[in-house]
Amino acid sequence: MAFWIANLVLLAAAYLLGSIPAGYLAGRLLGGFDIRARGSGSTGATNVLRTLGWRPALAVLLADVSKGAAAVALARWLYAWLPVSPLVKAPAVHDLQAWAPWAVCLAGLAVLLGHGRSIWLNFTGGKSAATGLGVLLAMSWPVGLAAATAFVVAAAVFRLVSLGSMLAALTAIVLVCALEQPVPYRLLVVAGGVYVILRHRANIRRLLAGTEPRLGEPKRRV
Repeated sequence: MAFWIANLVLLAAAYLLGSIPAGYLAGRLLGGFDIRARGSGSTGATNVLRTLGWRPALAVLLADVSKGAAAVALARWLYAWLPVSPLVKAPAVHDLQAWAPWAVCLAGLAVLLGHGRSIWLNFTGGKSAATGLGVLLAMSWPVGLAAATAFVVAAAVFRLVSLGSMLAALTAIVLVCALEQPVPYRLLVVAGGVYVILRHRANIRRLLAGTEPRLGEPKRRV
């Protein structure tokens, strides 16, 4: 029983990590306003960039990436601690080794959900792209690095952050399926990538209409 409780605590901790609203706090502390009422209404780094400038946006970006990486690190730490813990009667070592990737998968999903549906913001939040990047980098750095490269290239060429985020998600899905990765990791990246793209539904509509704001353009009301 204690083993399963430890896993539930892991998922709750990953969700709460994701729920830390860095963008919202930046808006309140630096601008004195609710960032959800400005720009795109998102709490992510892109909206912080448009409403507060690049320095707060960089801080929020790093915080959101760190949340994703921390959730994966927490899952791996738990499964390194369980075999030597005097408090938790865990399954045999080989069973733990089989369970560990699944724990990483579920913790990754929990932190993404926390970022997009923060308990502190009445279950609103950002689009989870930066937090997803943190998960990728901690889980499989080649996949994470490729996704980050796709984002940077797309954002630099087209000056569309939303397009870069979606292309990064698609790149991660393709690579994690092409490379030799555990099945739970593949499921996580596919599910997380689809979740990130779905969180960009409004951006997709604006892209199709040609009204999606580009980097460097004047702020628009949406």
